[in-house]
Amino acid sequence: MGRPAVTLSEAERRLLDEYQRGLPLDPRPFARVAERLGISERQVLDRLQRLQDIGVVSRVGPVFRPNRVGVSTLAALAVPPDSLAQVADVVSAFAEVNHNYEREHDYNLWFVVTARDAVQLEQVLETIAARTGLEPLNLPMLEDYYIDLGFRLQWT
Repeated sequence: MGRPAVTLSEAERRLLDEYQRGLPLDPRPFARVAERLGISERQVLDRLQRLQDIGVVSRVGPVFRPNRVGVSTLAALAVPPDSLAQVADVVSAFAEVNHNYEREHDYNLWFVVTARDAVQLEQVLETIAARTGLEPLNLPMLEDYYIDLGFRLQWT
């Protein structure tokens, strides 16, 4: 059973559609967004918080090309299926973990770790291993590919 349906305001829909990328590079980016949407900066911030609170948005922040600011790696864990949700919660609790997702494979929990340097990245992977009892598979990037994950949403 999925989440209950959520009703979004026109401003929330526009936030989701128009600002998946291209947030203004400005000391007050949300004030610039507010001007474009015809609402106040406080209303933009409140709406973004609401979208996070109800699980529509998981994160608001910049995305940097890998290894341009700090270091990052793709990692995976082979998690017993009955422990997947619990282990995913442990992994997600790390500020250095951007996201995680389930895959159909022996290594069934995949995640990206970003850290200030290689030493911190290794410490995070070691701590994840200690807390989960599972050894992360570390898959550092060998070649850079860009995939734009922004897309127009279909509102029915």
